[in-house]
Amino acid sequence: MGLAVIAIVAGLAVLVWSADKFIDGATVIAQKFNVPSFLIGVLILGLGTSAPELVVSALAALDGSPELALGNAYGSNIMNIALVLGLTVLISPVLIERGVIKRDLPLLLLVTGVAAWQLYDGVVTLVDGMVLVAMLIGVLGMQIVLGKREQAAALHAGETDSMAQTDELSAEQMKSSTFSLIIGLVLLVISSRAVVWGAIELATLWGLSELIIGLTIVAIGTSLPELVASITAARRGEHGMALGNIVGSNIFNTLGVVGLAAVIAPISVSSAMFSRDVLVMAGLTLLLLALCVGAVMSKRRFGRLSGSTLVLCFLGYTTWLIESVSL
Repeated sequence: MGLAVIAIVAGLAVLVWSADKFIDGATVIAQKFNVPSFLIGVLILGLGTSAPELVVSALAALDGSPELALGNAYGSNIMNIALVLGLTVLISPVLIERGVIKRDLPLLLLVTGVAAWQLYDGVVTLVDGMVLVAMLIGVLGMQIVLGKREQAAALHAGETDSMAQTDELSAEQMKSSTFSLIIGLVLLVISSRAVVWGAIELATLWGLSELIIGLTIVAIGTSLPELVASITAARRGEHGMALGNIVGSNIFNTLGVVGLAAVIAPISVSSAMFSRDVLVMAGLTLLLLALCVGAVMSKRRFGRLSGSTLVLCFLGYTTWLIESVSL
């Protein structure tokens, strides 16, 4: 038990430090190549910080624990919106760009709808998994193409001042930034694994079920990189990066993590998971879209009132989950 506590405390300390390094590297690279911060958030932060979910779900599928794989992926999506984004905007409110509510959040809603439709019959088959992986490849390709178009349009309109700065970035600075990005990501994943291992050890000692561990402790633990990275980005004024991290991570969890697990082994889905967890995930995605639309329409930041709403949703879901499983 003592070793588990040490793993949690040390892991959290490394998480905070590595997130600073990670954001440092991502910010400099975004400036160097004049890439929108939201795209960096989706592609680098979103996919990179979802590495723990991918590893956990793949190993769970190989070990014959499909509920843990699904619980980890969908639980992480719920945590990302309700807890990670909620805490992020409570600490540092973020600005929402119109493009996010016109394209990226509807895309996330579409992806969530496809996942719910696949789970409706109670099983995620090999074909379902291949469809999800193919959709992920398509989404990533679309994001890259649209990001390049936005970049070209911004340069043509003269809307960015970073061009004068990009030439001043030396090769040594780029190497340093790339190293910070890579080492930050690696340590984010490793430290989150240490925290998750310690939490699972304690949860097992307390007699919690596999599903509860997957939907709560493992999901929260594997969402720690998103939480620390989003808060760090928001505090530094990288609003697009903070929100893009959440959107990218949820898309990757829904398509890549579940898709890979299903390709490894078909996954049976309990009726309770569909009627509770999948619907909560879909509802939170709709709520996020509504809150972002409200923020843009009122010309205000996505702030503390929205953050409080999301955190309350997280507390309500967690209470419902514990009560329903204990019945």
